[in-house]
Amino acid sequence: MGKKKLMLLGGLRYLIPVIKVAHKLDIYVITVDYVPHNIAHKYSDEYYNISILDKEAVLTLAQKLQIDGIMSFAVDPGVVTAAYVAEKMGLPFQGSFKSVSILQDKSLFRNFLAKNNFKIPRAKGYNNLEAAIEDRKSWKYPVIVKPVDSAGSKGVSRVDSEKDLNKAIKIALEESHIKKFIIEDFIIPKFHTSDSDCFTVNGELSVCSFSNQYFDKTASNPYTPAAYSWPSSMPTRFQDELKTELQRLMFLLEMKTGIYNIETRIGKDGNAYIMEVSPRGGGNRLAEMVDMEYNTNLIENCVRNAVGLNLLEINVKEPNEHLVEIIIHSDRDGKFERLEISEEIMPFLVEKDLWVLKGEEVYAFKGANNSMGTLVFKIKDLKVCESLLKNPSSYYNIILQ
Repeated sequence: MGKKKLMLLGGLRYLIPVIKVAHKLDIYVITVDYVPHNIAHKYSDEYYNISILDKEAVLTLAQKLQIDGIMSFAVDPGVVTAAYVAEKMGLPFQGSFKSVSILQDKSLFRNFLAKNNFKIPRAKGYNNLEAAIEDRKSWKYPVIVKPVDSAGSKGVSRVDSEKDLNKAIKIALEESHIKKFIIEDFIIPKFHTSDSDCFTVNGELSVCSFSNQYFDKTASNPYTPAAYSWPSSMPTRFQDELKTELQRLMFLLEMKTGIYNIETRIGKDGNAYIMEVSPRGGGNRLAEMVDMEYNTNLIENCVRNAVGLNLLEINVKEPNEHLVEIIIHSDRDGKFERLEISEEIMPFLVEKDLWVLKGEEVYAFKGANNSMGTLVFKIKDLKVCESLLKNPSSYYNIILQ
């Protein structure tokens, strides 16, 4: 018997911890995408230059290589392809191709939620600008316009009046691989919105985490997350309601074992909303943060499940301190010189992960793909934590050449 083979779709740096875990388990790792210089390819055992959107091409390669598992960890465009290949080859995956396709298309997902009596904002999907413009007077502004198939806040715009709708639609269409977008009511949050990773075992939610999500209002895209903290300050009754509804969703879609990136919010109307559920690890190192805060082994269990190995036992540890992750980003384009961190917060810093070198081009923060790295802190004092998170970018300075 040779090594088990795991195919990873994409080559972003978020795959590096997955590759390291796979190698620890003596698993052969194959990465696939059409960007040869992506950093994860330097860590895999083999790389193939194929578009991860091309389901048939990826399937042909997977059959040729006789892989034992496939994942699209933290790489949104490849999730549907991974589900397709897994179903065709009879490999472990957390949901059927049909269910995963529903979760990965924001318009289909909203329709599914509505059909099954979940609380949702008013929403409608479109595949052309003209049809949406005809409906422009039917919306009560503000609304959110976003591609049905993108992540990391790419192509997302808040529209406060109908005169700005046209521009927002064009931005969304530019970022959509399938040229579809959705318009939905903007749910004004009562508390911090949550974006965190969860895990099911045979459809049962074994890990259900919530975060506090923070944004940089001065960024080029103010809807791109700029910081996170755990545990969430969301009142327990809302967390319990969301867990119940998320579990109901998993059963309805007949999900199995795997990780999910889940976004939720509590509206000022007092309703708890499931905003997005994607069957993959989240970007911005969210699974790593949940593992660090709750001792959950999400990443290793993802790898184990993908190739049919037994899972590690999941025992969620209740934290006794706050974990804060700041997404390092620039407010403008330029060439990176150095990063300066305030001495005031250095005692709480447990990890600095800088992704750019001196002289490299950096870009204004328009989406998660413009992130420059992360700073991770552990803080016991809630007041210190809240002070840091009032304006995270004020505690570090990006010096450009």
